[in-house]
Amino acid sequence: MLRFAYTGRTQSGDKTQGFLEADNAAACASSLLKNGISPIAIHETDQAERRGAKPKGPGLFAPTVQPIDVQLFSRQLYTLMRAGVPILRSLTGLIESTTNVVFAQVITSLKESLEAGRDLSTAMRQHPKVFSPFYVAMVRVGEATGRLDEIFLRMFEHLEFERETRARIKEALRYPSFVLIAMVVAVAVINVFVIPAFAKVYAGLGAELPLMTRILIESSRITIEYGWLMLAGLVLAIAGFRLWRASPEGRLIWDRYKLKIPLTGSIILRSTLARFARTLALSLKSGIPAAQALSVVAEVTDNAWIASRVEQMRNGIERGESVLRTAQNAAVFNPVVLQMIAVGEETGSIDDLMQEVAGMYEREVDYEIKTLAARVEPIIIVAMGGVVLVLALGVFLPMWDLASVAIK
Repeated sequence: MLRFAYTGRTQSGDKTQGFLEADNAAACASSLLKNGISPIAIHETDQAERRGAKPKGPGLFAPTVQPIDVQLFSRQLYTLMRAGVPILRSLTGLIESTTNVVFAQVITSLKESLEAGRDLSTAMRQHPKVFSPFYVAMVRVGEATGRLDEIFLRMFEHLEFERETRARIKEALRYPSFVLIAMVVAVAVINVFVIPAFAKVYAGLGAELPLMTRILIESSRITIEYGWLMLAGLVLAIAGFRLWRASPEGRLIWDRYKLKIPLTGSIILRSTLARFARTLALSLKSGIPAAQALSVVAEVTDNAWIASRVEQMRNGIERGESVLRTAQNAAVFNPVVLQMIAVGEETGSIDDLMQEVAGMYEREVDYEIKTLAARVEPIIIVAMGGVVLVLALGVFLPMWDLASVAIK
């Protein structure tokens, strides 16, 4: 297929230009006319351009495409399309206004694919690191139903919810993480520098040391002599765990286990179910059949075990079972949610009730996150008290014994 450079005018009279792939110049002109562009000049590009030569990338430290970029892209496209601006002209404006160089290249690729006669969803599928399978599926539904502008608005709201949830979780875990790191660093410094100095003093006195002091001195000796081996073992253990978690079986086991971790497990479970309910409601509202909607939801669920439960629900629906029956067999929803699903299935408004389910889980997640710091603080205080007690008994108890002997 040849590559042509063209110049033309849109239906509003604006001048536009770009590149288009076609078998010949006549096919190129026909494709332009179908897209509402009246061609003025069409000429075949040279060999370098025809072979797909591309300009050099922005460099090793170029910015990557962030979720906020896709979120703003969705909102801007909704606004432009709602105002009646054609999709090609909208993409051209977004290319000029986007500050992220990498994302501007992605939008340029989308525009060129549209000019070549491809669908927007097909063009987005070529960038899986930027547009998720769920995003592409929703755009495909919008193209089929003629409600692409509404789809972009819903995707903006969906991405906004996910961004806020991630931000709240990070904010709630920031203080406990900082305290935990500080405790680990403090214990390491005491083991390497403080305890050896006290050990030399105690060795010069020749007195019998308490059990806690001997334990601290021995642990300090092991840390100093075998610290690098311990650090290397820790790095290898982390690397091995990451490789195991990347495997399908390991990810399934880990994703199921992390839902049961104290304090954070319930937050992960509820936030995952909130995303499941909201995504399913969004898919059903857009006209996707239930079985296909569950397939899309399973692809975008970031928990392999929950995704397996969703696939189980999809298989049940394909066998002719009701949504309520499949949800009961999945064993991840509480009785209140199951009751709402039953009512929605009876009334034919399961999409609206799944939206209510998503709101309920979101409120529970919000409450869990707000109370997370209050629940973690007692554990941190007890841990810090335990560390201080061990150090006090191990370091200062021999001094008290020696002082009492000297007084006598």
